[in-house]
Amino acid sequence: MKVCKITLVFILFATFTAFAQKAKKSKIPAPVKPEIVVPPAFLQTNQRWVDSVFATLSPDERIAQMFMIAAYSNRSRAFEDSIANVISQYKVGGLIFFQGGPVRQAKLTNRYQSLAKVPLLIAMDAEYGIGMRLDSTTRFPYQMSSGGLEDEKLIYEMGKEVATQFKRLGMHVNFAPVIDVNNNADNPVINFRSFGENKKNVTRKGIAYMKGMQDHGIMACAKHFPGHGDTDVDSHLALPQIYYNRRRLDSLELYPFRELMKEGLGSVMVAHLNIPALDTTSNLPSTLSKPIVTGLLKEELNFKGLVFTDAMNMKGVTKFFPDGQADLRAVLAGNDVIEFSENIGLAIKLVKEAIVQKQISQSDIDARVRKILAAKYWAGLNHYQPVNLKNLYQDLNNGNAEYINRKLSELSVTVVRNVNNTLPIRSLDTLKIAALAIGVDTETAFQRMLARYAPVQKFYLPANASIDYLQNLKNKLQGYDLIIAGAHDLGVRPANNYGVSPETIVFIKELAKGKKTILSVFGNAYSLAKFQDLEKLNAVIMSYQESVNAQEVAAEVIFGGASASGKLPVTVTRTYKATYGLPTHGGLRFKYSSPEDVGLSSSIFSRIDSLVNVAIQAKAIPGAQVLVAKGGNVIYQKAFGYHTYDNKTPVTNTDLYDLASLTKISTSLAALMKLQDEGKFDFNKKVGDYLPEFKGSNKENLNFKDILTHQARLTPFIQFWKETMKKNGKFKWGTFKADSSARFPDKVAQNLYMHRNYHKKMYKKIRNSPLNEKPGYVYSDLSFILYPVIVERLTGMKFEEYLKENFYRPLGATSLTFNPEKHFPKSQIVPTEYDSLFRKQLLHGTVHDEGAAMLGGVSGHAGLFGNANDLAKLMQMYLQKGQSGNRRYISEATMNTYTSCQFCPTNRRALGFDRINSPYIENGNAARSASPESFGHSGFTGTFTWIDPKYELVYVFLSNRVNPTRNNSKLYDLNTRTQIQQVIYDAIEAAEKNKPKALGSK
Repeated sequence: MKVCKITLVFILFATFTAFAQKAKKSKIPAPVKPEIVVPPAFLQTNQRWVDSVFATLSPDERIAQMFMIAAYSNRSRAFEDSIANVISQYKVGGLIFFQGGPVRQAKLTNRYQSLAKVPLLIAMDAEYGIGMRLDSTTRFPYQMSSGGLEDEKLIYEMGKEVATQFKRLGMHVNFAPVIDVNNNADNPVINFRSFGENKKNVTRKGIAYMKGMQDHGIMACAKHFPGHGDTDVDSHLALPQIYYNRRRLDSLELYPFRELMKEGLGSVMVAHLNIPALDTTSNLPSTLSKPIVTGLLKEELNFKGLVFTDAMNMKGVTKFFPDGQADLRAVLAGNDVIEFSENIGLAIKLVKEAIVQKQISQSDIDARVRKILAAKYWAGLNHYQPVNLKNLYQDLNNGNAEYINRKLSELSVTVVRNVNNTLPIRSLDTLKIAALAIGVDTETAFQRMLARYAPVQKFYLPANASIDYLQNLKNKLQGYDLIIAGAHDLGVRPANNYGVSPETIVFIKELAKGKKTILSVFGNAYSLAKFQDLEKLNAVIMSYQESVNAQEVAAEVIFGGASASGKLPVTVTRTYKATYGLPTHGGLRFKYSSPEDVGLSSSIFSRIDSLVNVAIQAKAIPGAQVLVAKGGNVIYQKAFGYHTYDNKTPVTNTDLYDLASLTKISTSLAALMKLQDEGKFDFNKKVGDYLPEFKGSNKENLNFKDILTHQARLTPFIQFWKETMKKNGKFKWGTFKADSSARFPDKVAQNLYMHRNYHKKMYKKIRNSPLNEKPGYVYSDLSFILYPVIVERLTGMKFEEYLKENFYRPLGATSLTFNPEKHFPKSQIVPTEYDSLFRKQLLHGTVHDEGAAMLGGVSGHAGLFGNANDLAKLMQMYLQKGQSGNRRYISEATMNTYTSCQFCPTNRRALGFDRINSPYIENGNAARSASPESFGHSGFTGTFTWIDPKYELVYVFLSNRVNPTRNNSKLYDLNTRTQIQQVIYDAIEAAEKNKPKALGSK
């Protein structure tokens, strides 16, 4: 066969021109001149490969290249074999994959490609990513959600990530974006799949998605031509009819298609629509209409890319045309690729007969086949490689994909009502909050995220709740200052009132009457119109869908962790119109995101997982919590392992650990700094100034600056508990009782209560203790045991209540508490040591430190419990120079003083806080890369926290290394805590080299 010497573009132009001359007169007005469009990139391919492959194809095989059959990776082996047989027998040109799993699909892809004479062009209908079809993969937000974004940069990045995932799975065409302009709230099929009702907004976002994919090697396919946005019939079930005139179609429906063609659109999918203004043939779908496919799309709009049919198994076409016959009509209409053909053999036979009968020319078929081959060359199928199965799951579920997914939800969330700036909530300590989940009866991601910010009581209003249930719930909610309600389990389609039940409507109306209420709707934007009395609510948020990201971001907006900037993509009511949205401010509290949100890499942070797991496997710790925050963003937060080595109770992020000496910087220092600001305490004063009973002792003239920097010659610790023991191991008379009473009120452990006055003996023991002979740095607990006494005398408040009122409650850090078993179930408290000498039991819910236990569990040196999330809130306040949210807790000057080295270089310590060793000591108290201005503390039970102002870092590590015995030194030997800290700095260093720009920034 003679090799063609002219370009593919010229062949296509000449063929289409000849074909148009033979065609019957179109029923649409003849254009003055064809549209000026940018030819798709795949047309500029190597003609030699196209010619050589084309030359190997028989006439039947050329026709078969035009057919794309449906494949699934969740079907039976028999089904898989049937697809393999079709590929082998008919040499079809492509596959479209539907439901299944990524690894299963990859294996099938390799199998099917091995059977193909010409590598298969593989497509997927993945409008919001491969997660639309495949389990255990990223599912990006619906297009309508993204329609509310202020700009399109993030949509481009989504397209890029989708392209990366497609290529990783060996696919080549994504049947996206949907560029239908959805201006019909009752549209049952497009609706949430559209970017919205504004043609220019739809176009901008469609172009961004298209370019994101095509710039990275995946062909985009704009759909559903000539526009499916204003129908009230689902073409999967019947044939929709559009009665608008040509002028309307030109000005609205066709606009996005024209604009994407000007930007190099690779392919178009033709819808099953009956449009009399374009073709008057009764019951003829647009897919089978030559005036629409050839006359309008190919000739008038001058589109040179691939033209796909919509799925040929849909009722919109099969209702009037049987298998095979419909495929033939689609070919005659001008489509290049027939998608989801269900009778390949018959279809090929009918097309061959049509060629013989001169209904279509062989040259026309050949031109389309060459175009398909050119697309295959552009997709890289000239150098086909099987899908590599190694690390496939990890590659698809990468940090960048997760970040883009989260960011899309964050930037699209839309506040439509915000009376008196209800959002974000500013004060946490004045509110009693109820978190109500409407439509479900189990805990939601929305409720869990709300609880990260503040204590919330969770309530549920399940579907079809009884009148009695509704009344009882209403009564329970009366005792709350604020109700935060989430509307869940809503429908994305108009059927059944978008899932908004009568019970939901009635109950929200009742809430609106008398309670301060915030409502977040996790459903279609159009569903807002189904709620009543929204104008009586204090705040309303449209979150667009029920994903975990959407729910968590809504909670962040409510508490000021994230800002709201989204706009409604469609008009919902007279009040809530397209482009409407109220901005709110973030940065008030933590935002929970990912390393990528601050320009770092999740892949580097995965090393933290490895380090913790090594420690667990080595039995250095049974479990742990790790949290990293940068710039006010919690970018890493995970729980590992179990409470104990019996592996019965997994650690969660809400569990409470014994913080050990982190108590010092979380209680005593917080109080002293505040009192310093108020002029009630001065670290330059002496012990005798605040503790008159110490006058006349060797400690009377010790100043607190020396004490807080551990150079006042105080002895490190006193084993108070030994003073309570007889030589036979029993307790001395009058020290402990098994039951509590007025004389023995202080719980030391289970069934062990201390005499109410014994603490006086402990203070006396401290007073009379000797001082170290030599001056210099010696770490000591003793002064921190006394700070609660000083605080209570200066404030008139109990130490614990002072801390809760002035710090923990306003910060929403309410897991920070002494004696946690008074406030939390034991199942939420992580045990520490089995004390075989003193308390003779597993310490569970009571403090590990003996001295703190003998003080009733409340002390300034040990005794505080909490989770990493709440401890990080306090540390973040320290990082922010004493401020958090809209409140100043400690002055900047005082924070700077207390966190600065006081006696460098002879003593590294700040006032109570630890600082890095200088010069660096291997396996020292902090990571090698920690900055000189950083500060923090460690705890005996296996805890650690460090703050680095230079890098805006907060790092928290909590574990119970002392379980079951304190003699386990493996955590120190492995240096796990500071090795994890170094990983954080490694990620920062790597980012500095690459300098990535965070998405969504302007």
